[in-house]
Amino acid sequence: MILAIDIGNSHIVAGGVEEDRVLFSERLTTGNHTELEYVMALGALLNLYGKEVSEVEGAIIASVVPKETGIVRAAVEKLTGKTVLLVGPGVKTGLNIVTDNPAQVGADMIVSAVAGLKYYGAPLVIVDMGTATTFSVIDRSSRFIGTVIMPGVRTSLDALASSTAQLPGISVEAPRKVVGRNTVDSMKSGVVFGEAACIDGILDRIEEETGFDVTAVATGGAAESIIGHCRRTVLYDRELTLKGLYIIYRRNTED
Repeated sequence: MILAIDIGNSHIVAGGVEEDRVLFSERLTTGNHTELEYVMALGALLNLYGKEVSEVEGAIIASVVPKETGIVRAAVEKLTGKTVLLVGPGVKTGLNIVTDNPAQVGADMIVSAVAGLKYYGAPLVIVDMGTATTFSVIDRSSRFIGTVIMPGVRTSLDALASSTAQLPGISVEAPRKVVGRNTVDSMKSGVVFGEAACIDGILDRIEEETGFDVTAVATGGAAESIIGHCRRTVLYDRELTLKGLYIIYRRNTED
């Protein structure tokens, strides 16, 4: 079993993966934790799913939060006694990135693209809905050609509530109708239906600009609440990033 960890701006997704199958996964809050606290949290996660530390063959981390990377990496190595593989320069991914500056492409985008190509093929757009909502575009030749980045659902909602004195904080769920008859339903409509419409529109524009039809796959914490309201077909893969981490781990450890 491989311990795979994706460190995002808001959450850390950690899971056990074996033979391309995700055995378990959970989300932890990113930040304000010591190395020991991460050790305890990851140990508790293994225990929760009936796994022993001795079952961990190796570990891999993808991170977009540099200040957390070293802490989590040290915690995993302390817990498992294994050297952690970190997605970054020098790591074989098998992904052909043809952007202006490939080094600027986030590790999470790379990992999801690797898994997306294996399980869904090209051309492909991966919609990752976290702190930011990102669209990773892979062309017919399986090349990573670029991205679209916009504020995520919760980021937009928090900004709206914090910047307006009379608008409350709300949960991300769809109201019964698009046209709200009270403030809460109106905000829910704007967030859920607005995000869904935005996804539809961005995908349409990507296809128009590139000239090819794409398979769209969504992942990330907010995806499940939104994509069912898209008018386009958008597949959902909750575990895409963990699967990608496993693929990259094997590519770098097998002869």
